[in-house]
Amino acid sequence: MDYQLAWQNFYQEINRADEDIDLAKASLYYAQAEYPSLNIEEYLNKLNTIAEEIKARLPQRKYPLKVINTINNYLFDDLKFKGNQQDYYNPTNSFLNEVIDRRTGIPISLSVLYLEIAKRIDFPMVGIGMPGHFLIRPEFEEVGIFVDVFNQGEILFQQDCAERLQQLYPKPIELEPRFLAAVSNRQILARMLTNLKYIYLNQRQFSKVLATIDGILMLFPDNPNELRDRGLLYYELDQWDKACLDLEYYLAMLPNAEDADMIRLLLAKIR
Repeated sequence: MDYQLAWQNFYQEINRADEDIDLAKASLYYAQAEYPSLNIEEYLNKLNTIAEEIKARLPQRKYPLKVINTINNYLFDDLKFKGNQQDYYNPTNSFLNEVIDRRTGIPISLSVLYLEIAKRIDFPMVGIGMPGHFLIRPEFEEVGIFVDVFNQGEILFQQDCAERLQQLYPKPIELEPRFLAAVSNRQILARMLTNLKYIYLNQRQFSKVLATIDGILMLFPDNPNELRDRGLLYYELDQWDKACLDLEYYLAMLPNAEDADMIRLLLAKIR
């Protein structure tokens, strides 16, 4: 698979109504840019097989807690999926094919796996972009339960989410309603790519940082922070014209940003 074609396929998949985006396909398309021989259909079939096995185990009365327990038992007890506590910042944790093969991942990638399986057994679930830790929940009004896929599908209530938030941050932070709001498919994919962006940045793999930023901008073309970051990266790579375009666009969108003066100085230096 050609690198550019993989990203073109990603763009085609996300260039539709949000509810029609196939999270599994989109995740596998961007993974294909990293793994050119990746067979998309093979991994979609693996998800289908897992879903069929779970469907055969479902009780007759599909109460949410019973369905979640059935999924959890198969994924975490039988198949031994788990959160990668030891090597959290390994980039492989952000590629769905690797998560399926290695049966390990981080909250967001394991949640995508879980969401796609739930979709296949007609049990709709949504992602919850809580700060610092991604959760999911059944897509039913007032259901009041959340699932922490990273921690073996642990079932949480709102008070548990508040306590989890306190554990994640050194300073007291109040659980706001927006922290438990459902996020879109585009937001889920952007969060996955953002994780990769910072991993690659720490590893100084700048070409891969650029690719992930381009992917995020396919999802959200007018994201000013991503345009700024791409412009700064172009500057570091001595790609002056591209740097100017992105940084000028950033200032046009946010002329009073906290770093606006610094960006203006940088643009003057480039010119």
